[in-house]
Amino acid sequence: MKPAHSPQQAALGGIRILDLTTVVFGPYASQVLADYGADVVKIEAPGGDSTRNTGPSREAGLAAIFLGINRNKRSVVLDLKQPAAREALLALVDGADVLMHSMRPSKMAKLGLDPATLCARNPRLVYAGLYGFGAGGAYDGRPAYDDIIQGLSGVADLMRRQTGAPQYLPTIAADKTCGLVAAHAILAALFQRERTGRGQALEVPMYESMASFVMVEHLYGGHLSSAPGAMGYPRVLTQWRRPYATADGHICMMPYTDSHWQRFFTHSGREDLAADPRFDGIAARTRHIDTLYALTGEIVAGRDTAHWLALCRQLEIPAAPINRLEDLPDDPHLRSVGLFVDVDDGQGQAYRYVRSPVRLADSKVAPAMAPRLGEHTREVLREAGLSEAAIAELALPINP
Repeated sequence: MKPAHSPQQAALGGIRILDLTTVVFGPYASQVLADYGADVVKIEAPGGDSTRNTGPSREAGLAAIFLGINRNKRSVVLDLKQPAAREALLALVDGADVLMHSMRPSKMAKLGLDPATLCARNPRLVYAGLYGFGAGGAYDGRPAYDDIIQGLSGVADLMRRQTGAPQYLPTIAADKTCGLVAAHAILAALFQRERTGRGQALEVPMYESMASFVMVEHLYGGHLSSAPGAMGYPRVLTQWRRPYATADGHICMMPYTDSHWQRFFTHSGREDLAADPRFDGIAARTRHIDTLYALTGEIVAGRDTAHWLALCRQLEIPAAPINRLEDLPDDPHLRSVGLFVDVDDGQGQAYRYVRSPVRLADSKVAPAMAPRLGEHTREVLREAGLSEAAIAELALPINP
């Protein structure tokens, strides 16, 4: 079925996106756009996106990772090795606003789906290529996954500097970060099209996107190009930047401003540290960050978590307990804002989703079930004007 919201109810209502991407990078980007109301048509090969089988599932093809990045979409199965399937895709391109893919450009060109061909066919099309590495660069064409990009972009080295051993963040940080970059790049191209009437081709390379993300704070002394200093922001790299151990657990506490630190030391009985020149001003604290955080840890260890949470509230110092993953669905704030939503799959089973965290006053898009493989093939192809005979020619196990 089509999205439940009308174009007038959603920020991107009436925008049709053909999403040929797989795994996490591209699907996460298109899910962001779907959450804003775009009609995202997921074009899948007969075997489906690999994430359909990643993680626990109630039924084949609807595994956990797939559910997490494909809500509010429709699924169409096309075997693009077949000429008839390519013609069907071209019919969809004629009515599309965006086509996004994560295939190598040479493969898309071989299929006749390169940006020059499709943008000439549909001049209003935004053609988004999501790649591991930018075109024309030394690594152009190499395969890339989250682990590879975390390693290349410096993430694993940041962990080495802090912990002593290189390791990846335990979240798909590169894929999701770059997916957000892709989403806002597509939105920018759509906005420009509204002013010019013309679409355009764009590329979103993972490596460059993640390197840019990491270097926001970690280029640091490298900004001084005439006399570069050391890279890496000391405050976030220190081994002491971690939840503080209390007498009975841990607390995430973040004194940051001069007044925060003055109040914390004074009310903790350490007036000597409040007057210590090493901690007078953010520049001095940054130079002595290891010592500052180590001393703070010694102070916090002397009282229980409840004491510090109460004191921080009194002193207006940001602080919070640690949530386990299992705690998040029952977190009082997340429950009160309805972040977790149960969605019926149409067959009597409920699935839990995390809704978009963004709220737009005039755009209402409720979370909808991720699609089964090929669930909307006939529906979408009929909308594109294909006859029943042309659809039958695809010879695919597609749903009515």
